[in-house]
Amino acid sequence: MLSVKNLVAGYGRLDVLHGVGIDVPPGCVIGLLGANGAGKTTLVNTIVGLNAAREGRIDFDGQPIANLRPHAVVRRGLTLVPQGREIFGGMTVRENLDVAGLGTTGAAERARLLDQQLEIFPRLRDRLDQRAMTLSGGEQQMLAIARALMVRPKLLLLDEPTMGLAPRVIHDLAQVIRKLNAQGQTILLVEQNLGLVLSTTERVYVLRNGRNVFEGATRDLENDSNVLQLYLQ
Repeated sequence: MLSVKNLVAGYGRLDVLHGVGIDVPPGCVIGLLGANGAGKTTLVNTIVGLNAAREGRIDFDGQPIANLRPHAVVRRGLTLVPQGREIFGGMTVRENLDVAGLGTTGAAERARLLDQQLEIFPRLRDRLDQRAMTLSGGEQQMLAIARALMVRPKLLLLDEPTMGLAPRVIHDLAQVIRKLNAQGQTILLVEQNLGLVLSTTERVYVLRNGRNVFEGATRDLENDSNVLQLYLQ
């Protein structure tokens, strides 16, 4: 579904990514691990068109998408839940979800998608008319994911979804990721939280200083003390 090959990207004259590559097959949850400064966010921002690719290829569903504008990437079926959630705090939960669904085929389809999200995130049902800024951190993250799902993405990118969340909420988030995947949703999970990645993904990539340092099955990462030590440094 998503194929990134030999990607070079950065800011100004500085290269942050140095030939990075990842593959995300349909129907899978793929993990992307790395410490702060490893290049994870630069990679996802380049995939979705928020940052320019200097070299390499980004293909989605067999078509090149490198350096497309973000709205064009979303139309292809690839949606990012960014760090910091970026929900509309002054709007209600319902309004956040309605705005996200404006690109769908009509009011009936938006209503169906809204009901679908409320089944996945039942806490949001009781807060539909509550301003998003008044939600807890965990509820805001759930709203951010629900809003992304309103556009029916083929691939959902989650960038550091555990940031600022309590362990209990992270546990709930892991359950949501597994539930979405069981329903057929393909997910690229970008994280520093090793536990979440180990408990939800099938395959993992590890970045360090803008380069791939590990690629393999999640179970192999658990047994690779050298990579774990490198990652945890």
